[in-house]
Amino acid sequence: MTFFWIATVLMAFGMAGLLVKALMRGQRDTGPAEAFDVQVYRDQLTEVDRDLQRGVISDEDAERLRTEISRRILTADAKATETGIASTQPKALGLAAAGLMSAVVVGGSYWIYAQIGAPGYGDLGLAERLEMAEQARQTRPSQQEAETQLPPTESTEVQAEYAELVQRLRGAVAERPGDLQGHVLLARSEAAMGNYIEAYTAQQQVLSIKGDDATGKDYADLADMMILAAGGYVSPEAERVLEGALTREPQNGVSQYYMGLMMAQTGRPDVAFRLWDRLLRQSAVDSPWLPPIVAQIEEMAFRAGVGDYELPQIAGMPGPSAEDMDAAGEMTQEDRLEMIRGMVSQLSDRLATEGGSPEEWARLISSLGVLGDEAQAIAVWNNAQEVFADNPRALEVVRDGARAAGLVL
Repeated sequence: MTFFWIATVLMAFGMAGLLVKALMRGQRDTGPAEAFDVQVYRDQLTEVDRDLQRGVISDEDAERLRTEISRRILTADAKATETGIASTQPKALGLAAAGLMSAVVVGGSYWIYAQIGAPGYGDLGLAERLEMAEQARQTRPSQQEAETQLPPTESTEVQAEYAELVQRLRGAVAERPGDLQGHVLLARSEAAMGNYIEAYTAQQQVLSIKGDDATGKDYADLADMMILAAGGYVSPEAERVLEGALTREPQNGVSQYYMGLMMAQTGRPDVAFRLWDRLLRQSAVDSPWLPPIVAQIEEMAFRAGVGDYELPQIAGMPGPSAEDMDAAGEMTQEDRLEMIRGMVSQLSDRLATEGGSPEEWARLISSLGVLGDEAQAIAVWNNAQEVFADNPRALEVVRDGARAAGLVL
């Protein structure tokens, strides 16, 4: 670090010294342009004498030429003297300009580096950064450590009847540890109540009972519960579960999303961007992982060094008209955000008055979460639980949207 500062200070003062030297000279060493004219005319006088000696010109012509050339010498010499006096630079002005220039060069260089530089930060080549990312991945906290570090959270409010049913279900599966359906229901019920540690414990039992018949979705559900239990952190244990899911179902969207999230958390935004960008292009409009990816992928593209990234058109999502594109192009960032809020508000009003599919409810909740309107997202989620209380499968779809908005942590 000492060598760096010595080198930069010497370079800054060296550049300032060159500028000061140029300012203090005040004029060119070659003199004014009229001085060249005087020299040319003197050479012409010499040539006139040579021509006279060789007999090329007569005495009358030589005298006439000398007179004309001498007149031109006097005129050029007078102009040269006048120009030299006018171009003389005051010494005080030169010193002031030199001092100001030195202060700008040295002080400005230091200020710019203080703003955008990183004093004390070592050089990081690509190979070294990749090595650091891999080390961070290998040494990151375990699942248990991550759960222990989480601050206490308020438990999800549930109806007393539902809580009693879940308690009875816990007792039933404890008496019948091999009951596959019981553990499936328990895992979902615990997750719905926000008890993610108990939920993934039950889901682990589901995988144990199924054995080799466990599907990629079963593993993805387990990883999902583990990550939610760790507050969105992808632990090494959750990563191994995700690998198991992708081995059985390579196109599983939940697993691909979380693998990208794990790469982003361990210093590999380039890999995370590639995973998410490919997943976006393959996803349907009602995919539960769509909103969190859309909310983060532009920042991930920036971190990965991808310039001018544009979100791809999602399959099944109606694109804006040409008029909408022209209008949006003329809007400010605040106006565009207001337009999006208006579209979300229209969807909210339609679902409140006419109802809609579970996918639309999930999309509304996740969109409100992306916009940062958490209070409204919670209100819609509570309303959806009442609407789909008798349809557990539909409620699970809506819950994915609430999970994407971070409401069921």
